[in-house]
Amino acid sequence: MVYLDHAATTETRPEVIAEVAAELGSLGNPSSLHQHGRTARRTVEEARESIADAMGCTPHEVVLTGGGTEANNIALKGLYWQRRAEDPRRRRILLSAVEHHAALDPAHWLADHQDAVHEELAVDTLGRVSPQTLREAIERDRSSVALVSVMWANNEVGTVQPISELAEVAAEYGVPFHTDAVQAVGSEPVDFADCGVSALTLTGHKLGGPVGTGALLLARGLTPVPLLHGGGQERDIRSGTVSAPLARGLATTVRLAVSEREKHAAHLAELRDGLEERVRAVVPDVVVNGCTDDRLPGIAHLSFPGCEGDALLMLLDAHGISCSTGSACSAGVAQPSHVLLAMGADPDTALSSLRLSLGRTSTEEDTVALAEAIGPAVERARAARAKRR
Repeated sequence: MVYLDHAATTETRPEVIAEVAAELGSLGNPSSLHQHGRTARRTVEEARESIADAMGCTPHEVVLTGGGTEANNIALKGLYWQRRAEDPRRRRILLSAVEHHAALDPAHWLADHQDAVHEELAVDTLGRVSPQTLREAIERDRSSVALVSVMWANNEVGTVQPISELAEVAAEYGVPFHTDAVQAVGSEPVDFADCGVSALTLTGHKLGGPVGTGALLLARGLTPVPLLHGGGQERDIRSGTVSAPLARGLATTVRLAVSEREKHAAHLAELRDGLEERVRAVVPDVVVNGCTDDRLPGIAHLSFPGCEGDALLMLLDAHGISCSTGSACSAGVAQPSHVLLAMGADPDTALSSLRLSLGRTSTEEDTVALAEAIGPAVERARAARAKRR
């Protein structure tokens, strides 16, 4: 079996499993005042300090969550409600057109149910938002902007955004800037204090940690309205009993990912370049999507003219190779990727694409296996499509 879908989720590291397992045997609610509770609280706070040290922020700025989707929802909904309460004119939410649905869908929900105005920031053909595009969007009515959210690196094509420049523009107008850095942490040099953002989302399971762990890094002074109400944990932003085992596991995950980033990124980039070269040798008309100069090292997003991505996916799966398409499926009908459409691709191209993503356990043998399978798969997919036409 060959696994080329690490951008979806990756293997949990043995070191992390050991940390979580060790803590699972401990007793105590971190909110309790007795000795067992204080011991659990110490574990959580040490984990928070470790995450803060790795991410370039203070422990107070680390809000532990159940994952990236929850962190995005807290940031978008919570900051919108806060900003709207301060000034009812602040209704506009500016998001890049290539955001993950964990950011797009909360924005759509706010527009449908909370009187928000969701506006997309256009991207170029490589999937980038320019600082000038953001400036012009804010300038159209600066007093009405509630917040801005642009993901650090795209989960489909891997394009890395100029986050510091975009955050600087937002700061000029006093607008909170959130970035979904789920794909970037561990591959890009992400430093909360240096990049100038107001809020940043990360998750554990993209880095070799447990599913169900994540954090929202939130600058001092921001008080998003909570989605959950209860015990007031996590600065009264995310109520609920904090899991000491998962906090410990997330801290180990983030620390290892950040400390190994440079070596890991170089290894992934080498594998990715070899993968693309091998695929191009057997499918000469393959198209590489995204920004080839500034993209995540572990993502190769390829379009195969004359094919349907879902057909390729199933053909490769039959050969024991797991990957993904960028398209969505609604009622059994494949829909073209909104990311590629925003980048100017036509629907046929958007539907002919595969995302091949590499991780810590990927090997050159994996890329060779893909190259051996992709040629026949493309031939069969093209022949099947030609028959239907």
